[in-house]
Amino acid sequence: MPCVWITSDLQLQLILTLFLVAECFSAGMKGPITSNNSMQQMDNGNHSSDSIITSSMDRKQSTVTLPTEANTSLLVLVGTKSVLYCPPVLRTNVLVATWEIVLRDKPPFFRAFRRDTNQTTTENCTDERIIWASRPDENLALLIYPVAITHDGNYTCHIVTRDGNFQHGYHLQVLVPPEVTLIQTENGTAVCKAAAGKPAAQISWTPEGDCVTEQEPYWGDGTVTVQSTCRWGGHNVPAVSCFVSHLTGNKSLSIQLERDTNILSLSSILYIILPVFIILVIVGSIWLLKSRGYRKCKFKKTEHAPVVEEDEMEPYASYTEKNNPLYDITNRVKTSQVLQSEADGMNLHTIYVPGV
Repeated sequence: MPCVWITSDLQLQLILTLFLVAECFSAGMKGPITSNNSMQQMDNGNHSSDSIITSSMDRKQSTVTLPTEANTSLLVLVGTKSVLYCPPVLRTNVLVATWEIVLRDKPPFFRAFRRDTNQTTTENCTDERIIWASRPDENLALLIYPVAITHDGNYTCHIVTRDGNFQHGYHLQVLVPPEVTLIQTENGTAVCKAAAGKPAAQISWTPEGDCVTEQEPYWGDGTVTVQSTCRWGGHNVPAVSCFVSHLTGNKSLSIQLERDTNILSLSSILYIILPVFIILVIVGSIWLLKSRGYRKCKFKKTEHAPVVEEDEMEPYASYTEKNNPLYDITNRVKTSQVLQSEADGMNLHTIYVPGV
């Protein structure tokens, strides 16, 4: 048993010795490897610093462009003056400045300035209303005067400096006020027109009616004509107003509606004639009733007039004639004379027979 333990101890010591030798050998080999790695890191550090310097130099030479949202939308009234400015750059640092102009349905053209030679150049530029606002060596702004409809487009200023390139753009939109008119047609409708405006105008009415709004096709210059036709059928509207809304300003027109007897509706005609007819009927009826009543009254008075008998009027004379033979003879003579005259008128002859 004791011999077995001794052998085990010797084996363990041998293993530990080999392990220590191996550790020392590996430690000796790591020293130069570490130094080599440190040298490589130093070289890499030098290379990275060189790349940093190079990238910074490249960054100086790169183009500096303002973001797209920095571009300006500009609304300008036709016939006025417009000044467009380049980015704010120190004037002494400017090498070259160029205005690029792209108008509607036209090829782009340029106006450029070079500081080292103090020269200006143009390319494809035939519009003399687009010029430098002043001397380019003092101010790089662009002047448009007078502004025309054809000046719609994009204007971009490019500047090359020692510190990089800069640019700024404008989207120019020319405004044209419409010509507003308000008339009444023969059929009684009102027509409000906003002619040759840019952009299209908006039309509203007071009071509101049965209205139809139309737009005429775009003209070649981009202007639009808007027409609104309105009627107020069945409503008594003495006056109307047309309100035109536009970016250049608002305008309102009013008109008195005139009614023509030739275009009056049947209801309007009946409304006017019926009262007159009723009045005439009433007056005629009254006159007729009065006329018939007068005649009837007169006839009744004639028919029922009391007959005054001779006896009542002259009672004494009547009594005297009846009771006096002399008056009786006189009456007979008068009667015979009357009968004789009537017979003569009828060519009749009376034969007098004595004693009858």
